[in-house]
Amino acid sequence: MGEVLYIILAGLVGLGAGAALAGVLIKNKNQKLEEEAKEKVKSILREAEISAESLKKDKILEAKEKYLKIKADFDEEMSHKKNIIITNENKVKQREQQVSKELEQVKRKEAELDSKKENLNAQLHSVQVKKEELDRITNQRIADLEKIAALTREEAREQLIQMLTEEANTKASSQIKDILDEAKLTATKQAKKIVLDTIQRTATEHAIENCVSVFNIESDDIKGKIIGREGRNIRALEAATGVEIVVDDTPEAIIISGFDPVRREIAKLSLHRLVQDGRIHPARIEEVVAKTEKNIEEEIVEIGERTCIDLGVHGLHPELIRMVGRMRFRSSYGQNLLQHSREVAKLSATMAAEMGLNAKLAKRAGLLHDIGKVWHEEQELPHAILGMELAKRYKENPEVCNAIGAHHDEIEMTSMISPIVQASDAISGSRPGARREIMDSYIKRLKELEELALSFDGVNKCFAMQAGRELRVLVDADNVDDQTAGKLSFDISQKIEKEMQYPGQIKITVIREMRAVNYAR
Repeated sequence: MGEVLYIILAGLVGLGAGAALAGVLIKNKNQKLEEEAKEKVKSILREAEISAESLKKDKILEAKEKYLKIKADFDEEMSHKKNIIITNENKVKQREQQVSKELEQVKRKEAELDSKKENLNAQLHSVQVKKEELDRITNQRIADLEKIAALTREEAREQLIQMLTEEANTKASSQIKDILDEAKLTATKQAKKIVLDTIQRTATEHAIENCVSVFNIESDDIKGKIIGREGRNIRALEAATGVEIVVDDTPEAIIISGFDPVRREIAKLSLHRLVQDGRIHPARIEEVVAKTEKNIEEEIVEIGERTCIDLGVHGLHPELIRMVGRMRFRSSYGQNLLQHSREVAKLSATMAAEMGLNAKLAKRAGLLHDIGKVWHEEQELPHAILGMELAKRYKENPEVCNAIGAHHDEIEMTSMISPIVQASDAISGSRPGARREIMDSYIKRLKELEELALSFDGVNKCFAMQAGRELRVLVDADNVDDQTAGKLSFDISQKIEKEMQYPGQIKITVIREMRAVNYAR
């Protein structure tokens, strides 16, 4: 037991000595590290001080260099400005010297002018004295002449003026007469030359419109399809288009007769489409005719646009272009209205160019001079006045409007273009083969016949057939019954007898067709 305690105590003593020794070693090591750290700090501080000193010296040198550069630039600029100031001062001194010399010259010139002025005053005084002497002598002579002639000065002057005036009037009248005679002769020759040159330079067609169109077919077998069972197809086509279809022995041809070119064109195009399609029956005929009428309206616009492009007339209102297209399907005394208007436009342009006037304006007026004939609404105005009003409505040039209204002398001409258009219209209409007077009166009578029948209530369409010997009236089946249809036929015949003059007799046929339409849905 005692030995064990001794061993334990010896161990404890050994541990305490080791710990003490370790503590001493650690302390010595810490002191050494601390001294090394201090030495490093001192070394870093010394290096920092050296670096700062070097940086400071560099900055100071850099600042000195900048200062020296700025000072050198400043000195150079100041030297430049000083030189400029010296140069300007020299220029000012030179200018002052020059001004001084000019002032001396001005003073010398003023002295010379004063001397000349004195000389002129002396000369003027001398002239004044001589003038007074001359006036005195002149007055003395006038007084002597008045005593000799027994006339005062004023009376003599009036007699002299009267004599000179009468002599001048006599000579002037003679010269004016000679000039007028020469001008009339020259103007007549020049006008004839312009008209002849214009006619020679204008190529025109001489064909006259007729009332018949020919529809060519490939074989006579198609005629049977066009006629239909018991002629129902022909009747349907005539009722829809208002023309007369003549199917006779003429080989490979069907005659379309009607005074209205638009109706004939619609019938011809409709026949062409029906023959190509092969389905020819009343319902199909009505459908094709309706489509053709719509296409004709589009073609009218296209014709108007093409005509304006061909003639070089630009900027027309769309409605005026449509009227120009309608002229293609109208005639004036058998002369196609569009062809006539194109011809007048070309003649007017050529004449205006020969006379040094505005050829484009004259061509425009010539093209539009007859637009009053194709207005779709009935008017009591003459076609020239109506055309002028339409041109004003669509903002045409005032000279063009005056030329349209004055080409038949309904209004006064206010422009040089107006007589040119009038002369061109006369040239176009009066040339051989251009017109046929009876045709226009014939078409007018047929139009009046149709308008008379259309004035009755319940009438939908009305067509003059057989050159005006038959009038076919289509009525609304809902508003006109069979009994009323018979009475309507009688009333129309009585009104025609009272209001119209015509050769022979006119057959009035009232057609009432009852249709019942429903839809299966």
